[in-house]
Amino acid sequence: MCLQPGLLLRLPNGPIVYVHTPRRRPERVTSPLSFPLSALAQTIARLLIGGVLIAHGIQKALGFSGIVEAFTTMGIPLPTATAAIAMSIELVGGLALLTGTATTLAGLLVTVNMLGAVVFVHSPAAVFVDAGGWELVGVLAAGALLLAATGPGPWSVDALLTSGGTEPGVGTPPSGSSDGAVE
Repeated sequence: MCLQPGLLLRLPNGPIVYVHTPRRRPERVTSPLSFPLSALAQTIARLLIGGVLIAHGIQKALGFSGIVEAFTTMGIPLPTATAAIAMSIELVGGLALLTGTATTLAGLLVTVNMLGAVVFVHSPAAVFVDAGGWELVGVLAAGALLLAATGPGPWSVDALLTSGGTEPGVGTPPSGSSDGAVE
């Protein structure tokens, strides 16, 4: 017989008794999200960061000569090669993050690329984008680094390739559980 917390129980040929069993403590607001919310958060982060990177990579590809000219004016070393590398990392790295493929490598490459953008392009003195500041590239770097550290989550190509769709760690239910509930 499974007793629920605070259950009134009639004993055979006896009195009604109140049975108190300790409840599982509710998750605190300081605890990380549990599955499936953590997996959803990782997926949303991948889609947004990857989508923004792809958009910027396409923008560089469509205006490549202008990017090379701007990099030359800013004194960025090897402007044509640097523009090609930045564009490639944004396109390929963005697609990798979007799909959750080679997430650690993609996240680290994107982070280094964005740090280069902070150092060479965006003024360290300005924060806001409208003033040429680093806020967008800083947030992209932080998000990419976080994905490199935590992984893409269970709803990704990496998870499908490594463990048949269930990646151990952040964002996955405990083994033997389908919903993440502690038994």
